[in-house]
Amino acid sequence: MNDPKELAERYVAVWNEPDADLRRKAIPQLWTEDGVHMVQPSREIGRAAAALGLTPTLAARGHDALEARVTRSFEEFVAPGKFVFRLRSNAARLENVVKFNWEMVPTGGDEPAGVGLEILILDDDGRIQTDYQFIEG
Repeated sequence: MNDPKELAERYVAVWNEPDADLRRKAIPQLWTEDGVHMVQPSREIGRAAAALGLTPTLAARGHDALEARVTRSFEEFVAPGKFVFRLRSNAARLENVVKFNWEMVPTGGDEPAGVGLEILILDDDGRIQTDYQFIEG
């Protein structure tokens, strides 16, 4: 897949997908078998890890863990009807790296409640090997 916007649209769509079977099928279409989703930890988690002499790394690795991560996010934010995720119009690709921003907006609203940046490292088939997520607001 060469079109970064299409990949970003499919990526955001899986986080909004209400059908568990469709979510499950989308995971291996988007991520490699050993794909990893790494999330920038909150300041609170970062401070707690630093106090223990650790570096906080929040990661879901492999299809089962990725499915659990996507499902948990869906159940917390989308399923109750509180929010939806939407893509901003800035998807871009350079070699095997795709970056884009997304927003979490209240259902029926327009003002974002949260904004994130995804940086995706792709394999030769265009599937995600590493997914870095930064929460920006």
